[in-house]
Amino acid sequence: MAEKPKDKPREIKAEVFVPYEVAVGPTWSKFFDYLKEEKIMGTKCKGCDRIFVPPREFCPRCFEDVDEWVELGQEGVIETWSYATLKFYGQIPDPPFVTVQVRLDGCQSGFFHQIAGFDLSDFEEVNKKIKLGGRVRAVWRKEKHGDIRDLDYFEPID
Repeated sequence: MAEKPKDKPREIKAEVFVPYEVAVGPTWSKFFDYLKEEKIMGTKCKGCDRIFVPPREFCPRCFEDVDEWVELGQEGVIETWSYATLKFYGQIPDPPFVTVQVRLDGCQSGFFHQIAGFDLSDFEEVNKKIKLGGRVRAVWRKEKHGDIRDLDYFEPID
């Protein structure tokens, strides 16, 4: 039997759509209710005094139950960021957009969200505006729905 030539492996291109729903549970439900009131709330560990946003049900460091809620300020610092230019299925918002990890004042964990409030179409300008350690503040959506998008985005503080 003759050997086949060593061609490139065959590829099959397909799109798979998997609709799903997630039960967020009591901690995240309460967090979203607070966002509806324009409050950023975190949970505080009794064992090590760390504050978590998004809230946690237990401390990942000391494994204590976390049930104390504390209100945090609306400002923080950028710990890292990512510039996205490609659209994928189910994505909100349309590109270009920037995702930032914000450490809110008084909090010990990073919080991922969007940064906006200025032109994001020119990467060089975005790179000048967004800096690690730069300060940001929360901007709220006018119409609230009790979800993560009630906090519309963070904007840089000049």
